[in-house]
Amino acid sequence: MRLTESQIDEIAAQRGAPTQTLRPSVPALEALLYTPIELLDHGFLRVVDYMGDDSAIVQAARVSYGRGTRKVSEDAALIRYLMRHRHSTPFEMCEIKFHVKLPIFVARQWIRHRMASVNEYSARYSILDREFYIPEPAQLAAQSVSNRQGRADALPPEVAERVMTMLRADAVQCFTDYETMLDDGEGGIGLARELARMNLTLNTYTQWYWKIDLHNLMHFIALRIDPHAQYEIRVYAEAMLTVLRAWVPAAAAAFEDYRMGAFTFSAGMLAVLQRMLAGEAVDAASSGLSKREYAEMLAALNRTA
Repeated sequence: MRLTESQIDEIAAQRGAPTQTLRPSVPALEALLYTPIELLDHGFLRVVDYMGDDSAIVQAARVSYGRGTRKVSEDAALIRYLMRHRHSTPFEMCEIKFHVKLPIFVARQWIRHRMASVNEYSARYSILDREFYIPEPAQLAAQSVSNRQGRADALPPEVAERVMTMLRADAVQCFTDYETMLDDGEGGIGLARELARMNLTLNTYTQWYWKIDLHNLMHFIALRIDPHAQYEIRVYAEAMLTVLRAWVPAAAAAFEDYRMGAFTFSAGMLAVLQRMLAGEAVDAASSGLSKREYAEMLAALNRTA
């Protein structure tokens, strides 16, 4: 179950009892508020609160009162300037809070992004649900030989099925033992929850509230939506990009142009590019760059939308 019955009731109550506010709100994001975006097999991401909008970014940059009489196009142009020149503090004026349900191994990768406030479901006080992430067969791939962190081609169907059977069996057995250790009745052990949890597999689901400012949210998305990022965290970043477009459309458009759709050239790369534009034949050996950096530069120049 992605949501418990009590969570479903809470969402219905929240969406059924709107409140008035004098602060700016965003109708497109209000339409998404509280509602879970379902991800993986049991996970989700939902917005539970936010502060600020595109105008808050502009207001912070100009340190002015209200929205004034400026045109939306003028605000968008300023936001694009701020993004292009990496003026980050105006974007920090906006914040958003997510409720996320995700596998533990994804959470441990996610938590490396430290510029956020996090409150995770505590297995010291509560008992986790019997829910595990089991990948789709297409996501079960062999280890890449060129990237220690990545995947290569998908496993043959019969091998993928064997892996799924192993993952499921191990998770079920470990969770059954977890319940036995927690049980203080006849046949149980009554072990403390903070100790029993150590037996759980990393594909067990956890939940947390994650609050972050817009600048650091865009940094998270830029890193985790990259095609080289792990699939299981990338789906959450893709959902966040959908939220970003609804929340701050001008900032999201600038972000997609200047961060997601851009490539940063080093001083050495720029020197090589200038030589190429001048008509000089430059290869990896004569470029002065490492083979990897030269290949990255060519890949960026040959990249298609």
